[in-house]
Amino acid sequence: MTEEAPKSSDFIREIITEDLKTGKYDRRIHTRFPPEPNGYLHMGHAKSICLNFGIAGDFSGKCNLRFDDTNPEKEEQEYVNSIIDSVRWLGFDFGPEPLYASDYFDVMYHAAEYLITAGHAYVDSQTAEEMRENRGTLTSPGKDSPFRGRSADENLRLFREMRDGRHPDASMVLRAKIDMASPNINMRDPAIYRIKHAEHHRTGSIWCIYPMYTYAHPIEDAIEKITHSICTLEFEDQRPFYDWLLERLAEGGLLQRPLPRQIEFARLNLSYTVLSKRKLIQLVTEGHVRGWDDPRMPTISGIRRRGYTPEAVRNFCERIGVAKRDSMVDLSLLEFCIREDLNKRAPRVMAVLRPLRMVITNYPEDQEEELDAINNPEDPAAGSRKVPFSRVLYIERDDFQENPPKQFFRLAPGREVRLRYAYYITCERVVKNEQTGEVVELHCTYDPKTRGGDSPDGRKVKATLHWVSAKHALRAEARLYDTLFITPEPGEESGDFRKDINADSLTVLDPVHVEPSLEGSVPGSTYQFERMGYFCVDPDTTRGKLAFNRTVTLKDTWAKIQKAQK
Repeated sequence: MTEEAPKSSDFIREIITEDLKTGKYDRRIHTRFPPEPNGYLHMGHAKSICLNFGIAGDFSGKCNLRFDDTNPEKEEQEYVNSIIDSVRWLGFDFGPEPLYASDYFDVMYHAAEYLITAGHAYVDSQTAEEMRENRGTLTSPGKDSPFRGRSADENLRLFREMRDGRHPDASMVLRAKIDMASPNINMRDPAIYRIKHAEHHRTGSIWCIYPMYTYAHPIEDAIEKITHSICTLEFEDQRPFYDWLLERLAEGGLLQRPLPRQIEFARLNLSYTVLSKRKLIQLVTEGHVRGWDDPRMPTISGIRRRGYTPEAVRNFCERIGVAKRDSMVDLSLLEFCIREDLNKRAPRVMAVLRPLRMVITNYPEDQEEELDAINNPEDPAAGSRKVPFSRVLYIERDDFQENPPKQFFRLAPGREVRLRYAYYITCERVVKNEQTGEVVELHCTYDPKTRGGDSPDGRKVKATLHWVSAKHALRAEARLYDTLFITPEPGEESGDFRKDINADSLTVLDPVHVEPSLEGSVPGSTYQFERMGYFCVDPDTTRGKLAFNRTVTLKDTWAKIQKAQK
């Protein structure tokens, strides 16, 4: 995966361009994003959202947000609200209100009655186990149900009894009557309605039968006059049924031509994560993460809480493109996109994550001064700010080594370095804990002639360190996130993705010291902690204590050197 900008076209857009040339849909383009409200959206959905809404935008068309709410046992209003919020956060407009499959339950029911009377559907009273046994395999044909020969009148009577609640769950289903010997197992009389005595989050208890997703989805597309029904590759084998159903209903005058066209594309596979809704639900319900919006989760709500921007996500989805075959996208490309975006917009501030106390012994005890600091060198309009400087400072513990290796250029005994925006300092003395031998404080001297970070005599130093004034610093908490899994393809070798969970995916640092300009920062605000990475203010922040999530690290030259040495 390269970091170069993608081409502006793909095979789906080429198909649409050709349809526009031939006037197939009267030069009209209409797509849809059809999530099931049984969980929170993840990065795979983000790809689909960007594709469907992006195509509509490219061709001056429309894109619907439509909930396929056909399974009341797994659907909740909480998920509906989250999905609406995520689509809008990504920057897409679907109009004042979303659409719902449940808006069309009456139409779907009457379509089913038509299929029965036309001889295209029948009520099957086999058990679920018997249906599985008779379905056949990929290499052997299925067997006809003993109830396949029921008359249209009997099927209609039984189906209406199902509708009226006169039969228990799983006692019978309505099946399309196609071909049990078809090489495509999805065409072997698929179920299109089942009995579920369950409360629906929108229709309440009006219905006790619900359409199957594969039956409802094509009808929804046709009702909404969708031109191109774009879905992922797992629906490729379902396309023959999609077309068969629409053709039968069009023959009966229930639908108008031209009918929607289904096109499949490769779903997103992202290294070091899982994008299966079932697996994400397991992570939440089993307590491996703190919820759907845990910043380690690949959900849109999770990456949003972590500090990702909609612009970065859209850019990522554009860069990975649209393909016909599944492939693995490296997580580093997503991280590149967020760095690229935040580099332009995030204000620079100084924060010390693992503090080491430093006393500048020749700096007057009662003296304080304010130094000029640039807010963002990538954005001249961002201006500058004042940062306080005093005798006692905090620096990063990792910026000091008592016995430094050859390529370590930061602070060490007798060595001179630059403090960002401030002065040259030299380490004169190291104070240690008498019992543990741990370094607890550094005594340094500064050169007052180097204010601003330059030396009048032209001498150079090899390192610049960030710092905060101990007297003025705000105390905070920093949450450092790593990948949720230790392997690129969780579960591929272990057989259980949960065995590959990274026990060190979250490190909480407290106390962290940040410069006082961050006081009052609101949740969602993003910053670059100079030399440490990009951070976002977490909703857990209180008036007395800031909480930050690390969005992504910066490139660390010394870390790369250490890794190479190992």
